[in-house]
Amino acid sequence: MTSEVEQRAAEAEALGYEQARDELIEVVRRLEAGGTTLEESLALWERGEELAKVCRRRLDGARARLDAALAEEEAAAEAAEGDGPAGGRADGE
Repeated sequence: MTSEVEQRAAEAEALGYEQARDELIEVVRRLEAGGTTLEESLALWERGEELAKVCRRRLDGARARLDAALAEEEAAAEAAEGDGPAGGRADGE
């Protein structure tokens, strides 16, 4: 049986970056506004931590994809430089 904490974490993981970010903004707004009980504040804090982790993982994944694309582009450019006329042997062979 899945605990409530695990279920909420799984729900947070299912969110896209923008959804998690928007919900995190709302959590922070509610915490800053005050007026909640200690228990409600702790629940909001925990939810905020879950959402921040989701955002961090989504950004890390995007960064990894970007780095991979840039590395692929760089490798292709280096290979193209070697295929050009200047990349051949000086004696023309």
